[in-house]
Amino acid sequence: MSTAGESGQHDHADHDHADHDHDATGHNHTENGHDHSGHDHSGHDHSHAPTVGAGNERVVLIGFVLTAGFMVAEIVAGVMSGSLALIADAGHMLTDAAALLLAWAAFRFGRRASDGQRTFGYMRLEVVAGLVNAITLFALVGWIAYEAVQRLFTPHEVLAGPMFIVAVLGLFVNIGVFFVLSRGDKDHVNIRGAMLHVLGDLLGSVAAIAAAVIIWLTGWMPIDPILSVLVCLLILRSAWRLFRGSLHILMEGTPPNVVIEDLSRQLLAAVPGLEAVRHVHVWSITSGKPVATLEIALAQGADPDAVTQAAKAELLAQYGIIHSTIEIAWDKARPDCVLAEGGIP
Repeated sequence: MSTAGESGQHDHADHDHADHDHDATGHNHTENGHDHSGHDHSGHDHSHAPTVGAGNERVVLIGFVLTAGFMVAEIVAGVMSGSLALIADAGHMLTDAAALLLAWAAFRFGRRASDGQRTFGYMRLEVVAGLVNAITLFALVGWIAYEAVQRLFTPHEVLAGPMFIVAVLGLFVNIGVFFVLSRGDKDHVNIRGAMLHVLGDLLGSVAAIAAAVIIWLTGWMPIDPILSVLVCLLILRSAWRLFRGSLHILMEGTPPNVVIEDLSRQLLAAVPGLEAVRHVHVWSITSGKPVATLEIALAQGADPDAVTQAAKAELLAQYGIIHSTIEIAWDKARPDCVLAEGGIP
């Protein structure tokens, strides 16, 4: 998803730049090498919306159809056989289907172009969908744990034969769905979230198979809720990682590969003519799409355009930041540098 376009009037409500006395008519604000004081943006499309691959949308839709179709059969089989492991797996498949449908909707809406009110388009829908996926997993784990405790105190008879057959079929369906999703863009938080759902469901099918075999060989019914709880622990770990990652993006935390102090030092060391780096903000619009804003001060005689472009190139090369907005602190620059750009010292 490319965010190569740069807006001349970048309005980011979450970052307060009121402390910068920014007057575009009095100096050059170099964005992508443009002179914004004399550059007309009315005829340009500065869209920050990503290009959402149709492949992602297609694989998620296929996964939804396969998951939802088998879920119905597994619910019926779970009720008929009396297996909590099957019912839990069917419940997980229900959340899988909902998560995949939500992911599909996020990709569908994510293709919409940016507008005057949503300057980055609908990219954040993917992160919101990932957060919802994690919350549904938490709810599922709580329900299965409750049912498992009830069944440990009051064991239910389980029909091992039907349970085994349906669990094996579910295993193959989940493997198929996981394979389909793996062909999508795994950098997307929604694809990762959907794959975590399916992986947990696949483990649920394995647990149901194991429970069916043990019940058939020994007749020990508590193995069904016990294995259900073990699967819940695996799901809980994955859900927490997905929840934490999605919430971190929504809270505009720095990407995992960025340490602000190191970034500032890297720019000062690598960019000639750069005297100071201040007010650095780095966050992600969506998974894998970091953006940055920062203020720089120029050394004496430095070319503003060259320094800005070099800083942007360094941010891209070292941190993968495609979209960066750099403001020059002209009041800190040397008078000869300001005069060379037609500014007022």
